[in-house]
Amino acid sequence: MKKRGTFLTALLLALWSFAMAQQDITVKGHVQDKQGNSLPGVSIKIKGTTKGTASQPDGNFTIQAAANAVLELSYVGYEPQDVAVGGRTQINITLSDTKTDLGEVVVIGYGTQKKKDVTTAVVAVDTRDITERPITQTAAALQGKAAGVQVTQPSGKPGAAFSVRVRGATSVQAGNEPLYVIDGVPTTDTRDLNTNDIASITVLKDASSAAIYGARASNGVVLITTKRGRSGDAVINFNTYYGVSKIGKKINVLNPNQYNDLMSEMGFNVVTPTTTTNWLDEVFQTGQNQNYQLSASGGSEKSQYFISGAYTKDDGMVKPAQYNRRVFRANLDNQLKPWMKLTTNISYSNVDLQDVKDNANAGRNAAILGALNAPPIIGIYETDAEGRRRYTMNPYKSGWDNPLAAIEGPTQGTKDNRVLGNAALDINFTKDLKFRTNYGIDYANHKYDYYLDYIMTTPGRLDHGYANSQRYNTMTWLWENTLNYDKSWKKNNLSALAGVTSQKNNYDVTNQTGRDFPADPTVKTLNAANQIVGDTYESQWFLMSYLARVMYNYDSKYLLTVNFRADGSSKLDKKHKWGYFPSVSAGWRISAEPFLREVKAISDLKLRAGWGQNGNVEGLSPYASLGLNNFVRQTPTSPLSGPGIAPPEYAPNPDLRWETTTQTNVGIDLSLFDSRLTFSADAYIKRTNDLLLRVQFPGAADYDYILRNSGSLENKGLEFLVSTVNFDKKDGLRWSTDFNIAFNRNRITRLELAKVYNYAAVENRDNIITLREGLPLGTFYGYVSEGVDPETGDLIYKDVNEDGKVTPTDRTILGNAQPAFTYGMNNNLTYKNWNFSFLLQGSQGNEVFNASRMETEGLYDSKNQSTEVLRRWKTPGQVTDIPRATNGDVTNSRTSSRFVENGSFLRMKSATLSYNLPQDALSALRLSKLMVYATAQNLFTITKYKGFDPEVNAYAGDAANGVTLGIDYGTYPVARTFVLGLNLSF
Repeated sequence: MKKRGTFLTALLLALWSFAMAQQDITVKGHVQDKQGNSLPGVSIKIKGTTKGTASQPDGNFTIQAAANAVLELSYVGYEPQDVAVGGRTQINITLSDTKTDLGEVVVIGYGTQKKKDVTTAVVAVDTRDITERPITQTAAALQGKAAGVQVTQPSGKPGAAFSVRVRGATSVQAGNEPLYVIDGVPTTDTRDLNTNDIASITVLKDASSAAIYGARASNGVVLITTKRGRSGDAVINFNTYYGVSKIGKKINVLNPNQYNDLMSEMGFNVVTPTTTTNWLDEVFQTGQNQNYQLSASGGSEKSQYFISGAYTKDDGMVKPAQYNRRVFRANLDNQLKPWMKLTTNISYSNVDLQDVKDNANAGRNAAILGALNAPPIIGIYETDAEGRRRYTMNPYKSGWDNPLAAIEGPTQGTKDNRVLGNAALDINFTKDLKFRTNYGIDYANHKYDYYLDYIMTTPGRLDHGYANSQRYNTMTWLWENTLNYDKSWKKNNLSALAGVTSQKNNYDVTNQTGRDFPADPTVKTLNAANQIVGDTYESQWFLMSYLARVMYNYDSKYLLTVNFRADGSSKLDKKHKWGYFPSVSAGWRISAEPFLREVKAISDLKLRAGWGQNGNVEGLSPYASLGLNNFVRQTPTSPLSGPGIAPPEYAPNPDLRWETTTQTNVGIDLSLFDSRLTFSADAYIKRTNDLLLRVQFPGAADYDYILRNSGSLENKGLEFLVSTVNFDKKDGLRWSTDFNIAFNRNRITRLELAKVYNYAAVENRDNIITLREGLPLGTFYGYVSEGVDPETGDLIYKDVNEDGKVTPTDRTILGNAQPAFTYGMNNNLTYKNWNFSFLLQGSQGNEVFNASRMETEGLYDSKNQSTEVLRRWKTPGQVTDIPRATNGDVTNSRTSSRFVENGSFLRMKSATLSYNLPQDALSALRLSKLMVYATAQNLFTITKYKGFDPEVNAYAGDAANGVTLGIDYGTYPVARTFVLGLNLSF
């Protein structure tokens, strides 16, 4: 009887304990990071249910949960964590960042994948410092952060595009920029994206990772995911900064006395100055940078939102260069049914841009070389014979206006409106089978107006006033339908994807030009012009695609990924319309093998290998294979008979095909000492066949050229990435370092028909760039300078072919713009509420052709010169490196090795010191975060380059920008910027 009573008592206690475990209790908690900073918006769900909440702005949360429940915590940039309630009513939780977490989810094409299961060359770029730097473009966030991703700033003008090369250039003129995919919508321009809206950036570097994007992935793919709302109370963030920018380096020029001495030496009748001007001070001023952003996020279990608005203003250090951007974004998530979810993303941007003319010499009235070349013996304005004010001209050369004519003379500006967005519907047919339909749009409206009056400037006077107006609209829509199947059984994990996509673009443009305006410059629109010419143009292209992928792994130990995509493009003839792009990759996580599990020092060790093919037809005209006739205006007949018809300048070519890039990649990922040290290395061979090139016809032919697949090129490279946690002390001191370095070798392996192509001609000189078999892109070509002849003062050019005379046949290879390696190092030091981070970026082994020195050391006309020419040759027997002054003769400033310089540099790209207000002070202010910071950008550059900046490129916007590299010709330099900022959350 006693035993029975004991048993019943135990049973009742067990039942009571079970009942108590199932009964909900109120659990309160706080979520923070390892540095003690509160984390707002952390998703907190009860495991096995859909019930959940989110942490408040101060990191606190409250949830009703069973005493034995398990809480699942997830937050972008931090490790997911399961926490057992264990009957507790108060829980404090610390999340660790995911930089070294193998369970981190990485965004890949059309899905996600755990980092430990990735078999391809994929890099997730750290974006946490975006809000602490004056970054207005996505590409700037990549700079120095990813091995094999070379990001350069070819121009410092506000709003100017960056240049991004993933594992080297793969094309000459079909485009070399990567494909960007923003929340599932592909695009080629991210300048309108507000960087503060970015949640993650992933770069697909090799063909096996990018093949799922097929015909547009030869240059790599950059996947961008924007921020989303989380269930819980609203989290409001306000970010702002203000900064000033100055030119980082100055080039000294001749003063008035030195300049007049030079003019006298050249044989000019010297002008006695009545006023003098320091043109560098007039042109280069202090720029200003401002940014303001307000965002709100939150929602319920079924509906979440993220809404943001931002205004960016960048006034350049050379007026009137200015960039004003207004951006609005709304990202919404709605759980319509337990099995159906609707996701929408929409962004609208409005941009006002004012340009300033550069990349030309003072004779072309450009600002940068104008500032260096303008005579210091004149003022800004003068009065003409009729008493009207105008900009002064070079007194020794009529028509060469001073640089302020290029800066202040035109009334000009660009206005752009853009809508980029998509709506995606996810349907879960079963737990494993999911369907997604995604419709996206990318619409842009562009307006450009330019007016030059007929008094102030020489070009305006020549046309009695000049105006130009351009309008264009471009609309691209995308419709994707994909089916995804995920299944796990025992130790097997399978994910399969199949889909069909279509994309169409419509483009129309109108250009009008007017001349001969009335004397009163009040009316600046084209209706006031006496002569008007104009044209319109419309085009369309369509892309149809089928895609499939299978990812399989056994116990996350043996990994396999297979991709296939078929693309059909309207740009090509029906014989070559379809391209097929397969890939395969495999991985072996050796650390999961029994023989390594006991090696405590190794946290993870994985070998990877992949092969794949991608295509490129982005830079191809929609009708390139056809050859369109041109209309020619002729004198009207009676009766009217219409315009004349002229053949196109290029021959039609129905045999045009895709450029196809085949890439093989092998890599290793190693994590040691509980992930305090991680190391990745990759080696690749990347070959592009069927290069699209313009092959010139002989002069007597009916066409100028034919566009054809006429060559091949190759990139080979090594990439290394090392991340370390140097200190992580309990007192709050933490120091981490990320270092990457990449080596790439590029060369043309084959050219058909034409064996030599030359590019980038500077006025009155030969081309600077040559394209030939066996040479890398960006190869400089010209004469070899052997110094100044002490007897004559002329440059000695090498007789390369030794025929006894110097002729164009003596031109040879002078160097190239390809770096031997590029690198970046980011350091982050935290102590309690203080944080200091700095990013170093560098390039080694590249050369720059300093064509600006042709104008500042050319000594061939009445332009002002740099102080380098003070040591010019003047008397027989003088030993110097600067030749004599020769008015009207450019022989001593030919395209030669004299202007090829070492372009290697090490740059302190950014340095930021920030302070987070302590938690007790935040609570008193009812804030969850208050951070103030100071940032210096482009603080210093260590280089031997003599020009303003070794990173610039005058031909970055050229159609053949894959080959026209490393040329500085009066290019707007990159500024040094100092910023103060404030980030608030409440």
